[in-house]
Amino acid sequence: MAKVNFTAARVNGHSCPAGKSQSFIWDNGASGLGLRATAAGGLSYIFQGKLSGDTVRVTIGAPKDWKIDDARDEARRLQRLIDAGKDPREEAAEQRAAREARKAEARRQDATFGEAWEVYLEARKARWSERHYRDHVQHADEGGKERRRGNGLTQAGPLAPLRPLKLSELTGERIAQWLDSQTAERPTMAALSYRLLRAFIRWASDTPAYRGVIPADAYKARSVKDAVPRVGAKVGDCLQREQLPVWFAAVRKIQNPVISTYLQALLLTGARREEMAALTWDDVDFQWRSLSIADKVEQDSGRAIPLTPYLASLLLELKRLNDTPPNVHELARMEARGEKWKRPPWVFASKAAADGKIAEPRIAHAKALDAAGLPHVSLHGLRRSFGTLSEWCEVPVGVVAQIQGHKPSAIAEKHYRRRPLDLLRMWHDKIEAWMLTQAGIELELLQVPKLRAV
Repeated sequence: MAKVNFTAARVNGHSCPAGKSQSFIWDNGASGLGLRATAAGGLSYIFQGKLSGDTVRVTIGAPKDWKIDDARDEARRLQRLIDAGKDPREEAAEQRAAREARKAEARRQDATFGEAWEVYLEARKARWSERHYRDHVQHADEGGKERRRGNGLTQAGPLAPLRPLKLSELTGERIAQWLDSQTAERPTMAALSYRLLRAFIRWASDTPAYRGVIPADAYKARSVKDAVPRVGAKVGDCLQREQLPVWFAAVRKIQNPVISTYLQALLLTGARREEMAALTWDDVDFQWRSLSIADKVEQDSGRAIPLTPYLASLLLELKRLNDTPPNVHELARMEARGEKWKRPPWVFASKAAADGKIAEPRIAHAKALDAAGLPHVSLHGLRRSFGTLSEWCEVPVGVVAQIQGHKPSAIAEKHYRRRPLDLLRMWHDKIEAWMLTQAGIELELLQVPKLRAV
């Protein structure tokens, strides 16, 4: 391998002969230093040496970026590595890995709460109910958007002030200050936001990308615990026995049968509002009188609850309406738009909702309460009412909890009580019959599906 003394003229004048893919010249000023020219016209300094009998070749750089003396110094450094038994390629890979690790750590340390929060929501969305996901979005929303209903702009959520902060800045002292600032105006929302934030911090501590960034005392500090609003059990927000006649009368007069049935279903089953809204016709079994609920607690298996006679009659009417296609004129308009009519899969379907199921029944419920002269009762209050009114029928507490989807609260309930659907049905029918009696509704006049004999 002939060697020459590298000069600027020789380096710039080196080229690859025609018919070859590359051509080399070698320097006599530094062992292993060469200049490679390619058929495409590229020039680069290289180093070539022997390690354990194998050829090692490393690209140093282009002549336009490296002076000859600098290239010689780099070749000597690489030769010293080989003399020490080290592969320069492995060293370069280790250096690249170290640089990437430093960059990743810098990104970890610079990550803001807002950025990590969005990653958290995306990672956990599939495991949450739709309502639970919306709560997370709402509580961290920065506000300033036009309201979907009414005039004005939306208000920022309680977690919004934390969005610009780095995760490393979420100290106990900072969270306590945030809680103090939010509690003055909206203590209930601040308390819920704190619970959402606490769950996020626990997730971050178990996630490699954010592990160890948030200080360990972020939510455990005494200052934080003292700042968490003490929100007691909600007073009221529950129908009383003597209010059932006017409530049923007002709700049954709601012109929209979907909303009317939905509100009655919440009271008669004690289900969570999002559980009932997500009910599909595949979840309804009229033959064996059961409903399959997408349970908030038992997310994988859900829970089966009885379909009581009166509610079954209401759902049968909804099914009749659901299976009835639009009139000829509406079908023609749909065809003109390139649409095809399909039976909605949702029991409580809504044409106005983006996802096709009922989204906002509170307005109609509030109007019904006003018409009946009743105090405000939330949709969750109807669930609370079911549990409270069931005591009039002396139903075992565990039966009500199983129908409502509450976690077992005692060892016996958790490990030794597995009530079958027919036993739940016996008690659930009694609860519904008692409510209808108090409301003055004659069940015998309704079209009620009966269990098929076997």
